[in-house]
Amino acid sequence: MLKDSKLGKLVVQLWEVSKRPSTKYSLGALLSVGFVAGIIFWGGFNTAMEATNTETFCISCHEMEENVYREYRGTIHYTNRTGVRATCPDCHVPKEWTHKFLRKIQASNELFHKVLRSVSTPEKFEAKRLELAQHVWASMKKTDSRECRNCHEFESMDYSAQGRRASRLHQEGLESDKTCIDCHQGIAHSLPAGMKNGQIQ
Repeated sequence: MLKDSKLGKLVVQLWEVSKRPSTKYSLGALLSVGFVAGIIFWGGFNTAMEATNTETFCISCHEMEENVYREYRGTIHYTNRTGVRATCPDCHVPKEWTHKFLRKIQASNELFHKVLRSVSTPEKFEAKRLELAQHVWASMKKTDSRECRNCHEFESMDYSAQGRRASRLHQEGLESDKTCIDCHQGIAHSLPAGMKNGQIQ
């Protein structure tokens, strides 16, 4: 049935042409054009992916700018004595290309909820904060807090330079195979209502 339609005939013709060798262009010319087109496509794809991997892009929607970005600005990850800032992608997007690509695919769900206006007001955001936070925490737990470890490593810590409590807890965490998110759930964003020390009260 598709073969009899105009579209079907066009598809069959294109398929037949693609199977025949070119009489007009050499194989080298075709490969060169394909190679250059591939580089242009790959460069454009990576440029677009990196453009969506900036703090400016993350806060371009009012849901992020009005909620999590405002509270993040009051944390040590935004302003500190050393001037080292962890931006949105530093904590929420992996550095390795494969993991980054998979995270971008997962982010399409966030675009879907942007369209649905699921968290379009501070009240709606607060109502979903626990659920959203639990998704992020589960993801970070699953990856052994990979993004935290871009800057923080147990092995690189100078425990003698830390406070007694922090030194003890970090060493205990290392010995018991804990990961950053097990203890540091409210470090860059406010904890959901009713939570204290990672537990719902």
